[in-house]
Amino acid sequence: MTRHAPRRAVLTAALAAAAATATATSASASPASAAPAASPRAAGAAPARHDGGGATTDDAPVDYHGWTSYPDWLFGDRSGTRPVPGRRPGLQIGRATGTFTYTDPHTSTTATWETATWTSPVRRLPHPASELIASWNADTPAGTWLQVELLGTYTDGTATPAYIMGRWTAGDGPDDIRRTSVDGQTDNKSSIWTDTFSIDDTTAGPLLASYRLRLTLLRKPGSELTPTVWRLGAMASNIPDRFTVPASVPGVGAGIELPVPHYSQNIHKGQYPQYDNGGEAWCSPTSSTMVIEYWGRGPTAADMAWVDPSYADPQVDQGARYTYDYQYEGCGNWPFNAAYAATYRDLQGVITRLHSLNDIERLVKAGIPVITSQSFLASELDGAGYGTSGHLMCIAGFTPEGDVVANDPACSADDRVRNVYKRAQFETIWLRTKRINASGGVSGGTGGVCYLYFPAHPSPGQRRALAAVGVV
Repeated sequence: MTRHAPRRAVLTAALAAAAATATATSASASPASAAPAASPRAAGAAPARHDGGGATTDDAPVDYHGWTSYPDWLFGDRSGTRPVPGRRPGLQIGRATGTFTYTDPHTSTTATWETATWTSPVRRLPHPASELIASWNADTPAGTWLQVELLGTYTDGTATPAYIMGRWTAGDGPDDIRRTSVDGQTDNKSSIWTDTFSIDDTTAGPLLASYRLRLTLLRKPGSELTPTVWRLGAMASNIPDRFTVPASVPGVGAGIELPVPHYSQNIHKGQYPQYDNGGEAWCSPTSSTMVIEYWGRGPTAADMAWVDPSYADPQVDQGARYTYDYQYEGCGNWPFNAAYAATYRDLQGVITRLHSLNDIERLVKAGIPVITSQSFLASELDGAGYGTSGHLMCIAGFTPEGDVVANDPACSADDRVRNVYKRAQFETIWLRTKRINASGGVSGGTGGVCYLYFPAHPSPGQRRALAAVGVV
């Protein structure tokens, strides 16, 4: 049986080749527009780090950078937004400085919204990048929403379009837009594939040299409500084409298993067709639900009152509804899952890439489970019993021998979710960027993409583990 993520864009060389032949289109209309400015200062490149398997970060460069602190919000270019100090600093609308008329493509409703913006300082990458994924953590009261844009500069000195990385709101009530990715954005050098900026042809075209993120906060005219954004960031990477990766040596996580709850996606098959019908389509919100509950968070009974009371594990249905991307028509938008996790009290969510299972071991040892994205044939992962073109699962720990303890939601019941997968097999299917598919052709892999959910105020050990994998 093959499980797959419907409509999930392949984010590696296979898609890049397809994108190279696409017809050029302009980026969708935006509530603000500006070309990226030259960087006033270059960010220092971090030294190469050696993993347990012998690889270095220079072999597959990844740069995650986030803006989260009060000084971060002060140093950006602000037009109507105000930094908010406190235990969890954020950014809000101080006063509206513009308006934006938006026709929601998913409801056909046209409305005018007040806007205020914040644009990050330029992030000059220590290594040019072929892909970038933005993520954010925010609260959006009913009648408010936000938009995140990428303003990039290529290595040839030219600017990208103002690419929309997401239009997002936590809710879906009558006063809300429908959260959505934006299709059809390309300039024949790069394209947006659902939630990912990707260079169309990494062998011939320029790469991404630097970027800014522009955040637009929106609300109904005359309203005093405002979104509050606590974290905005992006992971930029240039993972080389690879069918295999060197096996890492078991390290600090061997023998540690975290008490992450077990939830099956497949017991939800056929539920809520408007949110992609449950079952194999719900691996991402099911994995997110497991980790949110691990941290002692989750929806209340009142939140879940809309779910059919005959359904088991209604918190999974809740996760599917509130991660659903109305353009992608699925629950697998990576940043939307991270943003959903962060709607729960004092949780943060980040999308990044890791370099090896040693990185996951560091996090697990600090008490942080990791949600990974991978694709594989049934013959490539012993014990799985299925193949997939895109699947999320939660890594809860490692056996004493270093094999992977995975809470794999692609199981028939909650009590069958815990699986042990061979270390070398799992490392390959997760970290590779190319693979041979069931038809004998070449498809893409995710190159180590993961979701990290962790407290807004991590312990010292958790801070060290996160910093060791580039998340601060």
